[in-house]
Amino acid sequence: MGVVDRNNVQMHGTGNRAVVFAHGFGCDQNMWRFVEPAFRDRYRTMLFDHVGAGRSDLTAYDRAKYADLKGYASDVVEIGRELQLKDAVFVGHSVSAMIGALASIDAPGRFTKLVMVGPSPRYIDDGEYYGGFSAAQIKELLASLADNHLGWSAAMAPAIMGNPDRPELGQELTNSFCRTDPEIAKAFARTTFTSDNRADLKNVKADTLILQTRDDIIASEKVGEYVNREIVGSRIVYLDAFGHCPNLSAPAAVIAAMNEFL
Repeated sequence: MGVVDRNNVQMHGTGNRAVVFAHGFGCDQNMWRFVEPAFRDRYRTMLFDHVGAGRSDLTAYDRAKYADLKGYASDVVEIGRELQLKDAVFVGHSVSAMIGALASIDAPGRFTKLVMVGPSPRYIDDGEYYGGFSAAQIKELLASLADNHLGWSAAMAPAIMGNPDRPELGQELTNSFCRTDPEIAKAFARTTFTSDNRADLKNVKADTLILQTRDDIIASEKVGEYVNREIVGSRIVYLDAFGHCPNLSAPAAVIAAMNEFL
């Protein structure tokens, strides 16, 4: 199976420059449905599912390869090569923000602009570094997911989404988590929440925009500001939005910030 089919790549729009949208943990490309169409009149837009998510080829999932975010980044580079992308924009939500950063380092000519939505290079606190979670909390989170995937999803998704006054958003994320294969979800969660890509940030040369929300329990303002300091020349925009998924809860704010950046 070719990379386009393997990752369920969907292409829209017109224009000389491509904008690639990548989803976060427990989600699929549908999470961009309120944002991506706004760019079709000026850009070629591309959506895809990470292997193990959405309508990707689940038989292509390799536990060893995807035990590191570099495995997912290599898929992004492969997509870029197959589609002959040059000077493209990579828009990554959550863990895909770091996947995009790694891809931009490996293929600098293909991805020259990065939009990082709620990025975190490390979720676990380490000395003076604040990631938002202790090692014990991450261990407990992963154990809970392994023991009861559906229960974990129902409890965590609304908290991750935030916006308690809009419960339909939390329910959508819960449903998305629940659709993910439990074994793949468990492995991807371990890869995500135990990753440490702080040292990679200094190697990012792409023009970078960081989109930061308020009350994000996954990637707080302190984390976004750390990423901003470590990526030379990057800029950070504080969205008028809450929670970890502004692509669903505040798409107009995301679109506006991206338009100004691009």
